[in-house]
Amino acid sequence: MKPANGTMEQTSAVRKQASTVRNAVPQVVLQVLYAVYIYALLKIILLKFGTFNLEFLWAELRQGPENLARQLQWGNFTPLATISGSLQELSVHSMVNLTGNIALFIPFGIFTCLLSVRRVTLFGILVRALGLSLMLESAQALLSIGTFDVDDLLLNTFGGLLGYGLYRLLPQPGAKRPAQEA
Repeated sequence: MKPANGTMEQTSAVRKQASTVRNAVPQVVLQVLYAVYIYALLKIILLKFGTFNLEFLWAELRQGPENLARQLQWGNFTPLATISGSLQELSVHSMVNLTGNIALFIPFGIFTCLLSVRRVTLFGILVRALGLSLMLESAQALLSIGTFDVDDLLLNTFGGLLGYGLYRLLPQPGAKRPAQEA
């Protein structure tokens, strides 16, 4: 004998609520870790490990358009110019710059997948990583705290895509595993 429709709906609602409670703690932990990651990313890229000085940043913003024009003249808008130069003249600094720009965005790709309600596509990660990197590179030029480099956009975006790939390689919760032979 089947239970009444109302009873099945109530049971389903209770199960869904229990599942939500179980998943709430890990989701909150992920959100806190993501906030810490974003803070570290901003501190590394925009503040170069320094302290947050609002007066300095405000003074840089008030310098006017000629300062931004000078910053953009110093920037690199030729794709692969910095990367190929770094590979030709290998040094510790150039390797840290290349690998660091990639490594900084690997967690972005992973966190984006973990925190998204819907499944994230490769194109979705590409757009998000490129967008975040573009905002950070533009902020460096606007605030005169770094130079705009299109190669940083490429390396950061590649890092986000690597993070996405690593996430996809991990076993997904709820995925059916093949039966093991006895």
